Amino acid sequence: MAELKQFYFSDYEQRCPEAPLNHSLVVEFIWQALAICTIILGARYLLWRWQYSLNTDLLWFAVLVALAETCAFAGLLLYVHNLWSINDTPRTKAPKYRSDVIKGTDEGRPISVDIFLPTYNEDPELTRYSIRDAKAVTYPYALQLKIHVLDDGNRQEMKTVAQEESVNYITRPTNTGFKAGNLRNGMAQTDGDFVVILDADTRPFPTILRHTLGYFRDPDVAWVQTPQWFYDTPIGRPLHREWAESFGRVGGFAAKCIQQIVGPVTVGRDPFVNDAKLFYDVIQRRRNGLNISFCCGAGSIHRREAVMETALKEYAKTIDKQANDFSEYAASGKDRDLLKKALRKELSISTDLMPYKFHVSEDIYTSILLHGDQVRNWKSVYHPQVESKMLSPLDIQSWATQRFKYAAGSLDILFNDCPLFRSGMNFRQRLMYGATFWSYLAPLWTVVFIAAPLFALLAGLSPIKAYSVDFFAHLLPFLIMHELAAVFGTWGVDNRQGKMLNIAFFSFNLMALWTVLCGREIKFKVTPKERNNQRRLSLVAPQICVVAVTFIAVTFALWNVWINPDNADIGLLGVNIFWAGLNAYSMTILINAALWTPAKEMVQNLDVKNRITKGKPA
Repeated sequence: MAELKQFYFSDYEQRCPEAPLNHSLVVEFIWQALAICTIILGARYLLWRWQYSLNTDLLWFAVLVALAETCAFAGLLLYVHNLWSINDTPRTKAPKYRSDVIKGTDEGRPISVDIFLPTYNEDPELTRYSIRDAKAVTYPYALQLKIHVLDDGNRQEMKTVAQEESVNYITRPTNTGFKAGNLRNGMAQTDGDFVVILDADTRPFPTILRHTLGYFRDPDVAWVQTPQWFYDTPIGRPLHREWAESFGRVGGFAAKCIQQIVGPVTVGRDPFVNDAKLFYDVIQRRRNGLNISFCCGAGSIHRREAVMETALKEYAKTIDKQANDFSEYAASGKDRDLLKKALRKELSISTDLMPYKFHVSEDIYTSILLHGDQVRNWKSVYHPQVESKMLSPLDIQSWATQRFKYAAGSLDILFNDCPLFRSGMNFRQRLMYGATFWSYLAPLWTVVFIAAPLFALLAGLSPIKAYSVDFFAHLLPFLIMHELAAVFGTWGVDNRQGKMLNIAFFSFNLMALWTVLCGREIKFKVTPKERNNQRRLSLVAPQICVVAVTFIAVTFALWNVWINPDNADIGLLGVNIFWAGLNAYSMTILINAALWTPAKEMVQNLDVKNRITKGKPA
């Protein structure tokens, strides 16, 4: 057997994922109570803002800011709806026979499962890790398990690895449809009852099928999504250890004193907040009870019947629609019927059957089609326990590429095939999808929140009529209650840095929005699996500009107060310096991430990523 190539993540092989967050009814009740209070106080504040606080001398500015606040409040309502409660699907015993999960089949036949490992340009030796872990998957009963490497790169090296590992190798002459096309090609050449979708770097745990196939005892379950866990993220070191090594005992003592005041401080940890615990353990998990946890690609298990049945329905709809459109102008009803019949026959040949929609976000698109099937009423299940591990983006370019792909793909679906108006989904399901799409529109009002305090400081003009006691009496209770609700709503997950990064990422989301509105093709780019050590400050140029302009604006405003204290508006100055400073701090989080380099021991591991251990393949 070939020896494994050593990568930087080899030192992290023994890491284990955290258990899912405990479900506390007490914490959930407190969260719900605080959320209701937040909504009431937020509605009270907004009503007051629109009725009494608009600066009529600068109405365009006042309305713009109030409109941004209203949009943000709408996002808050959707967020509360998403996080309202946890309702996990009970896990059932692993099924023994095919008849346990597929009605009408012969008793005694084992279940068949295909594991897909789609790859394009990843290092074949990286994929070898995933292949071996897939081969190590266990099951308590007889199981027909086949592993397929779906190589869209059509590489001899990848084929050789597949042959050495005794797994099936599938390729195709073109890359049509990117990953979705690759998956479709794999579906056409396999026949398993269930399909496990991984990525080239996704390494399943032995328990993935034992813990998830039981959900399919319900014949309406179409797919099960498991959490994505990035096991290579730097966990950092305590501040007192870092300072003790750099400055000796005095430094270590000083760091301990600081931590006694502000709490534990960790340095050198993942600056991109790749830990997806908030999304998977909070957002996705709480969508489960309403049958709206959507597919996220890697780490998902699909019922082949569901995917193919939905594909056939979409295939028929596409043919009917095109036939109707082309035959609309036929001279008579008889001619129209004959033309439709001929067109359907021709279109049935030229139209492709697509189990996975050709789209950069084929995973969420698949979810939309299955959730919207009003005849079959397919269900999704979110399984909260981690069943695989994968690699995270560890440099600014990789991270930005991944985030841009998520944003652009979701926005393209929203504007070009909006699921919110599809028949089949109930109102609450539409709200859940609406929350996802609304979050990608947030940069439109984030820009207003960033620009407004800077404009106020530079021009001395405010969207607020007066920073009076009445203003603070309406705003502060809402802000305080909002922060308290956020703590209990995401209890067990520290998302402070993540919230700052969401603000700082505004420029990338605006680029994604502009790309979609201009009708440009969103190309599927594989997220790099190896760190690029170049510092790409050009990617964070907008964030650097925000920090620079903030410094200029604050300096200018304070200078005006210094030279003309009698005309100073302390309320305007204090409020806008606070918001401008908070925004600038958010930008520095992303700027620091762009400048970040791994710890010394990690760099040493990166240096040997191309070294292969001695020895020949068996």
